[in-house]
Amino acid sequence: MSGFGAAGELPGWGPDGPSGRGEIFFPEEAHAAAPADFLQELPSYRSVLRRRAGPAGGQDPQGSVGPRAGEARGPQPEGAELAARPVREHALSIAEKRRLRDYQQADIKYLSGWNQWKRTSSKSWKKVLKDIKESLSYLQLWRHDIHSIEGKFGTGIQSYFSFLRFLVLLNFLIFILMFGFVTLPTVISKYGIFNSSFAKISPKSTDSLCTVYTPSGNKGLVYFYTYLKDLLTGTGFLETTSLFYGYYTIDAALLSIMRYNLPLAYLLTTFAYLALSLVWIIKRSVSGFKQSLVHDEDQFQSYCNKVFAGWDFCITDLNAARLKHRSLQYELQTDLEEERIKRKIADRTMKEKLRIYSLRIFLNIIVLAVLSGCFYSIYRATVFSQEKSNCWESAVGQEMYKLLIFDFMIILAVTLFMDFPRMLLVTHCSWKPVQWCGLQEFGISDNVLEIIYGQTICWIGTFFSPLLPAIATIKYFIIFYVKKISLIHTRKPPGRPIRASSSNFFFLVVLLIGLVLAFIPLGISIAHIPSSKACGPFRNFNTSWAVVPDTILGFPTGLQKVLNGIASEAFAVPFFMVICLIMFYFIALAGAHRRVVEQLREQLVMESRDKLFLIRKITEAQKCT
Repeated sequence: MSGFGAAGELPGWGPDGPSGRGEIFFPEEAHAAAPADFLQELPSYRSVLRRRAGPAGGQDPQGSVGPRAGEARGPQPEGAELAARPVREHALSIAEKRRLRDYQQADIKYLSGWNQWKRTSSKSWKKVLKDIKESLSYLQLWRHDIHSIEGKFGTGIQSYFSFLRFLVLLNFLIFILMFGFVTLPTVISKYGIFNSSFAKISPKSTDSLCTVYTPSGNKGLVYFYTYLKDLLTGTGFLETTSLFYGYYTIDAALLSIMRYNLPLAYLLTTFAYLALSLVWIIKRSVSGFKQSLVHDEDQFQSYCNKVFAGWDFCITDLNAARLKHRSLQYELQTDLEEERIKRKIADRTMKEKLRIYSLRIFLNIIVLAVLSGCFYSIYRATVFSQEKSNCWESAVGQEMYKLLIFDFMIILAVTLFMDFPRMLLVTHCSWKPVQWCGLQEFGISDNVLEIIYGQTICWIGTFFSPLLPAIATIKYFIIFYVKKISLIHTRKPPGRPIRASSSNFFFLVVLLIGLVLAFIPLGISIAHIPSSKACGPFRNFNTSWAVVPDTILGFPTGLQKVLNGIASEAFAVPFFMVICLIMFYFIALAGAHRRVVEQLREQLVMESRDKLFLIRKITEAQKCT
């Protein structure tokens, strides 16, 4: 075969070892270097000369050969080290990879005992990790369902259901945190397993009426529907359970010599679930942003990958092959749709741009005005509840509970009483107006905003109702199947294809905005609004945040000085400056990486031109002979 050397070496390998660069040598190049003047005709070499020719000086001396000449002369010193790379990492054909594998196996016996053990143990460890990862992938929640949705309806809708799975896992972890550090110690202490002390407030500094907690429970004759009302609104028998803030009246739990501070644990766990949500959202959004950036920068490369390398030849099941075919078809449709939208945006006139930007500014002003009004209304309602009530944290928790429950009921009602009747009419009624309306589209943006709204309620309400994440987990678990049934039977896919990478990034950015909006009322409630004196773990303190300085006062004097120094301006200003320097460094590093990526992309283009040039030269030489 023409691809192998004179002595049967592997293409890209010299007589002493691999070149490690993936070049394929022709038979006559196995033992001799290519002529310098021939290499100087390559497009990549001329591109290098043009790049070097600038204000700093002229070209290289005549007769110098470009980077490829050095590579073509034979193996580099690091070739033996590169031969130790796994076979799958080399861009070679199957036959060439088999030769490389045989070469690596034959090369092992010349290594020392330590190096042999290190190489074999590294391979075994990688294989074990790969097997564990594959096994864990089968335990992934809704793995088969989401793959099926991707094959039938595209990656855009699949990203919505993946986002829904992420919220289920996030709320479950928040529930584990709140239950493990707040609810469980309180329940155990109330049953007398631990020695515990209850939070009490001195009546000398507070009106005695404000220290009495009287739940609005059911008294006298109770009708059967009252329990249903309590279940939907959080009042009655639910008000005095561990679902709401008023249940947590334990000040400390004593276990032998250890003292568990429940108010501090309550506050720190709140900060922990907010920090967990922030870090997890940022981590996922960064990965989505990278994918979106790759797709946006080089669309031609995306086409090539899908057309020439998108198919998985390990697929043997007919149904899996059909799903993969539909997925690739949908991705190509998405690419074409995005190209059409980009062209439409590029063809906009100045008048159209002004109209669009004016409309966006107007709508954003309205949204900001509505948000400001909502925040002010929440603030006034909280102040009013403080003045008129002794249950206010529990009252806020009940409101969040009701919003979460009724949001879930509305989702179910829309599916049962709107989508299904419309599907039946479209299927069985031939009346033209009905057929013209058709099935409703599965609006990805509307559905995402719907569940982000519920998640924002959960973030705000968890401080006032610690078990609310458990309800949110069950809610989103059921919503997954409701939305799946609605998508398959009662709705049709959106007319405009949506890419998964861009949609995932958009979903997480909107979710991050919801988390930031949840920070505002929680921060005000914790730091500024006085806590209730009749119930809750913070009734010994003026505000919920007051438990932190009170705890610091119990530390040794040296540790108190360190913590006070960290909280002072003398530490905050240098810390802020260091953070700014680190941020500027990473910005510069990102710019350098971007330039390197652009150069590598240009080099790939030059590689393809070099191959075409060599093929043309070889064809001309064969014709001449």
